[in-house]
Amino acid sequence: MSAGADIRTSPETHPLTWRLRGREAVTELADYEALDGYAALRLALTELSPGDVTQRVKDSNLRGRGGAGFPAGIKWSLVPMGADAPRQKYLVCNADEMEPGTFKDRLLLERLPHQLLEGMILTGYAIQASRGYIFLRGEYVLATQRLEQALTQARQAGYLGETILGSGWSFDLFVHTGAGRYICGEETALINSLEGRRANPRAKPPFPQIAGLWGKPTVVNNCETLNCIPAIVRHGAEWFKGLSQGRSPDSGTKLYGASGRVQRPGVWELPIGTTARELLEEHAGGMREGLALKAWLPGGASTDFLLPSHLDLAMDYDTIMKAGSRMGTGLMMAVDDRQSMVSVVRNLETFFARESCGWCTPCRDGLPWTVKLLSALERGEGELGDLEILAQIARQLGPGKTFCAHAPGAIEPLQSALKYFREEFERGIAAPPAAAING
Repeated sequence: MSAGADIRTSPETHPLTWRLRGREAVTELADYEALDGYAALRLALTELSPGDVTQRVKDSNLRGRGGAGFPAGIKWSLVPMGADAPRQKYLVCNADEMEPGTFKDRLLLERLPHQLLEGMILTGYAIQASRGYIFLRGEYVLATQRLEQALTQARQAGYLGETILGSGWSFDLFVHTGAGRYICGEETALINSLEGRRANPRAKPPFPQIAGLWGKPTVVNNCETLNCIPAIVRHGAEWFKGLSQGRSPDSGTKLYGASGRVQRPGVWELPIGTTARELLEEHAGGMREGLALKAWLPGGASTDFLLPSHLDLAMDYDTIMKAGSRMGTGLMMAVDDRQSMVSVVRNLETFFARESCGWCTPCRDGLPWTVKLLSALERGEGELGDLEILAQIARQLGPGKTFCAHAPGAIEPLQSALKYFREEFERGIAAPPAAAING
């Protein structure tokens, strides 16, 4: 029995990656079609209305896989529909993937380009978009080549262009490679960049679903999120919800990963709710020989550190939030017991300071000042009061204090490292001169 026939009679448990079993990649249209490719699109265009597709995704409780975890179907439902809605609407795939320690979207972009295209076409149909863009990290050269090839094949087969598969609905997709800015992960900064403007975030409201790209209704979804759509449309919301571990309202599977000094760094598709311990010890093989886990970031560099005592927590949005962090992208970054937390945090904050767009003062000035203080502590030249200043900066750059979420995310590893490893920061404070003591 072929793989395509198998999935029609027994829906897969790994909707994102099952086509890669025994294959390095599926890049040719004929190979993708043989593996049930574009079957969901044919189903939607012949049997489902745009509202039906949106409702199916809403019922599935698919939450955005880019980090924020906002329900995808609810985001779509905010787009104006009906006869009075603007004719021009846009769909944008956020495939910038500049989060340090995150490499899940690259796997999908390079190895399953048609799966992303099918997800985007289905999403475009649901919101009745006229055009879509894949905003791609410029360094992903192979992904660019394979996506362009897939787009050409899809157009030739009638999956893109005028009146797709005779449906009367027209839609086309284009790749746009970015110039390399982390801030483009913020959807309105991405939209500004796509328009040829400086990548500064926009004030909200209005939200992009009402006034986004060139002032028209726009949906921005993460690459992994869009890759989930074909399977949800094909097999239904209840099937998708049944793939999770059932420990939280979160549904489906997730591309989890691990990096750092672990035995097998990588990325795996696992049920939402898989524990951090299973991810680290079973899939990543544990820490390298002679090393012990000291701390870990659950979802990229812009999340709070957790401890080894947190490893038995389920990796879902609500559980990790209650533990004092965020699941983010779901790719764990492990810190071993030989690493200095001061150096680790200084390295992260250097990145975030460099990637600030400079639009608001707390972020533009606060992050470089943080790096300056951490560098002094790293050299053992810190001064009394430096830790209090760092804690104050963390409060001043928190949620609601800056124009966008860049600074609040940047400060999360710092505030949690101060909480759990304060003594390491204190060791970076230089002893005062003897004269000052006697004076």
